[in-house]
Amino acid sequence: MLRRAAAVLVACVALCADAAAAQNSDGITIRMPDSLATTEPPDVPFGPGEDLYYQVKLGIFSVGEANLRVLPEDTVRGRRTYPVELAINGSAFFGRAKVRDLFQSWMDVYTLSSLRFRKDQHELSYKSKKWYEIYPERQEWDRAEPDIDESGPTISELPLDEIAFLFFIRTLDLEVGKEYTFDHYFKEDGNPVVLRVLRREVKEVPAGTFRTIVVQPIIQTDGLFSEGGEAEVYLTDDDEKHIVHLRSSIPVMGSLTLNLRQIADPSSDGLASRVDNGG
Repeated sequence: MLRRAAAVLVACVALCADAAAAQNSDGITIRMPDSLATTEPPDVPFGPGEDLYYQVKLGIFSVGEANLRVLPEDTVRGRRTYPVELAINGSAFFGRAKVRDLFQSWMDVYTLSSLRFRKDQHELSYKSKKWYEIYPERQEWDRAEPDIDESGPTISELPLDEIAFLFFIRTLDLEVGKEYTFDHYFKEDGNPVVLRVLRREVKEVPAGTFRTIVVQPIIQTDGLFSEGGEAEVYLTDDDEKHIVHLRSSIPVMGSLTLNLRQIADPSSDGLASRVDNGG
């Protein structure tokens, strides 16, 4: 049983007694406030200014860099958001094998729901550009590109995209050996989202050596966390849960890995999970 849902979801319960109720697939009841205009956002382990840099590998080749960051607050349709983005840039074989990916998400600061999601992918011969507007209050999403008429339902009042999900899992109490399911992916056919907590592991990356907790997120769609990709995400085993290593699969090359090289986080307490002289 899930001991505790995300801290942000618990905070939503306390914000307003008269609210609409929702429930995730683990049976956790979530109450969404009618008005958040006079309340402070709940505490989460990230915020504007967090900036992480990674070494990128395609297969066995070190080919470039990636950047995962939280930008200054922005508004989407009048709602405060955390804009977050993951940019991946790499090439191998004298530039013939390229990865140029940009994922951007705008997350409501109160609920972490996705309000907008963009992805621009160029992975070897595969190219795709998509822009979604997401409406949690009416449980719908729309494609926003010109000349594209596509929309659909969400099955949750707390919809998440792939990048928002990375930040969402950082708010969870994770227990090794557990498997959690969530019906929060913004596209109905991407659910359920499965999160397997595999193990604890000491992981060495260019930024240092860290105690980590290893999770496997699975979203029933294509992308970084598709079922066939068998992605693994290594989070620091502390309250901040920074991502120090990420591994996924892409066509032809077989694997895409990100290894933390540098972190700039004004809210960090010093990375308590870092292994220093065997500590």
